[in-house]
Amino acid sequence: MRRFSANLGFLWADRPLPQAIRAAHAAGFDAVECHWPYAVPAADTRAALDETGLTMLSLNTRPGDPARGEFGLCALKGREAEARAAVDEALAYAVATGTRAVHVMAGRKGDHDTFLAALARACDSALPLGLTILIEPLNRFDAPDYLLETTDQAAAILDTLDRPNLRLMFDCYHVARTEGDVLAAFRRHRARIGHVQFAAVPDRGPPDHGSVAYASLLPSLDWTGPFGAEYRPNGPTEQTLGWLTDCR
Repeated sequence: MRRFSANLGFLWADRPLPQAIRAAHAAGFDAVECHWPYAVPAADTRAALDETGLTMLSLNTRPGDPARGEFGLCALKGREAEARAAVDEALAYAVATGTRAVHVMAGRKGDHDTFLAALARACDSALPLGLTILIEPLNRFDAPDYLLETTDQAAAILDTLDRPNLRLMFDCYHVARTEGDVLAAFRRHRARIGHVQFAAVPDRGPPDHGSVAYASLLPSLDWTGPFGAEYRPNGPTEQTLGWLTDCR
């Protein structure tokens, strides 16, 4: 039976994080993940996780200043001190909440070498903590000018750095929009993948419609960990979960 993680950056996003964790548990999810949990004290998040028995699979480093269109700091030349602080904050929050992985966000119009240096430091800091560092290609329609656009580009970074705790966040939605053939990309990079996410293509809505048939795709993916449901609900989250039974 397949397992699923609720991405609380989108699902139950109208509720404080601890309440969203409880809602995901009540809905039958096996784990949770989030984007930027930092407004909530780590102790409160950990209490909700302990109460429900759920694990937080991943969280993101801060995006920077959304008012300036920023979407990550770690590839931005001249912002290295902020990037280091963002990584350190994310690692500390992950340790305090028992989160397994940190997604290090590159940013828009970033510098490749700056990102490599930030990732190397993040991996070296995370390794003794038992944490995985993730990088994720984002499609150019949703995140124009983001440094990472394709799985091949991300794989080259992983191969260059060759860190044992650096992995690929494989989001089926982004891959479908940028590269088309999700299954082929998954098989090409299977050994590098650290987490899998999905949403309807092309609208990023509930995964019960669109050009990717997840009820048939997910069983074809050689993945035993929870699949991360990172979609934008088109109504109250509870009313968008019909796919959960079909895909399980």
